[in-house]
Amino acid sequence: MIPENPRRKPVHPDISEDMVRQLVHAFYTKVRADETLGPIFARVIGEDWGPHLAKMCDFWSSVMLMSGRYKGNPMIAHMRLKMVRPEHFARWLQLFRATALEECPPPIAVQFIGRADNIARSLQLGMFYRPVPEKVR
Repeated sequence: MIPENPRRKPVHPDISEDMVRQLVHAFYTKVRADETLGPIFARVIGEDWGPHLAKMCDFWSSVMLMSGRYKGNPMIAHMRLKMVRPEHFARWLQLFRATALEECPPPIAVQFIGRADNIARSLQLGMFYRPVPEKVR
C-alpha cells in the first residue's frame, strides 16, 4: 500500500471548485474595472476573457485543491509582460485580498491571501530583482 501524500491534500477541506471559480470570476471582474490594472489586462487578453478565466480557475484549483489541472508557467507568462511594474503587484494583491474576504469564509480567505502573497512575491523577484555585482578587489 502506498502512503497518502499529505502535500496533495487541499489547503482547507471546505474549499471547492465552485468556490475557486466564484473567487476567480469575482476578482477578475474587479481587475477589468480597475483603472490601473484593467488596461494592462485588456491589452494582453482582449475581449475574450473565457480562456484566461478558465486558466486562472485551473491555476487556483491546482494551488488550493492540489488538482494538478494547471499546466502553465506563470513566471514565463509574466516575464513577457514588459508593461507590468512592481507597483502593479501591490494593486493586484489589494484587489485579491478584498475579493477573497468578500467571497470566502475568513479562514479560507486567509489561505487564499497567503498563497497570493507568496505567488506575487515570487513573480516580483523573478521579474524585477537584479543583484548588483560585487566589485572585485
